[in-house]
Amino acid sequence: MITQIKDLIDSLSVNSISEERKQLLQTLSKYIQGKITDSKEIRLNFICTHNSRRSHLSQVWAQAMAHYYNIDNVFCYSGGTEATAMFHMAAKTLVNQGFMITQITEGTNPVQSIKYNNDKHPIIGFSKTFDDAFNPQSGFAAVMTCSSADKGCPFIAGAEKRIPMTFEDPKAFDNTPQQAEKYEERSIQIATELKYVFSLLKK
Repeated sequence: MITQIKDLIDSLSVNSISEERKQLLQTLSKYIQGKITDSKEIRLNFICTHNSRRSHLSQVWAQAMAHYYNIDNVFCYSGGTEATAMFHMAAKTLVNQGFMITQITEGTNPVQSIKYNNDKHPIIGFSKTFDDAFNPQSGFAAVMTCSSADKGCPFIAGAEKRIPMTFEDPKAFDNTPQQAEKYEERSIQIATELKYVFSLLKK
């Protein structure tokens, strides 16, 4: 694992998470644990309205946490109720936290290669709808990372489990002096909560 990412994960304290929030996060842990126990693939689709910020941060950190805790057969995806693009500050925040991001394609919705380990297959990041052909069509957990997507998607075809794990949108601070700070804060919160989720698992 890239040293900067490992050191950051090492430093995260799950004690900062409220007991109420932990109860919610345990729903995701239990879903993953069930798959581990049954020796099945673990497919997680993190869903937000525009698939531009929180869903990408969650997808990337979940994949990194699976590697950190040596949980095999975890495949993380993201999607939205509409496709836009991975927002540049979300990508910049991940780079600042140690991820290696390479833009693969040009255009308004470029495809990004996101690496947390020099020798592992990169995470493929681009904006897409949650039911895009790139994403799993069955046997996955739909993890709702924003309340508007949770309300706007009353039914997600193929999802075995729907888990609300919503975060405040850093978009509220776009083009303000607090932008970089707030994106980093949200990324750290997502990483910390996913560290808690994966720390509960038994192989």
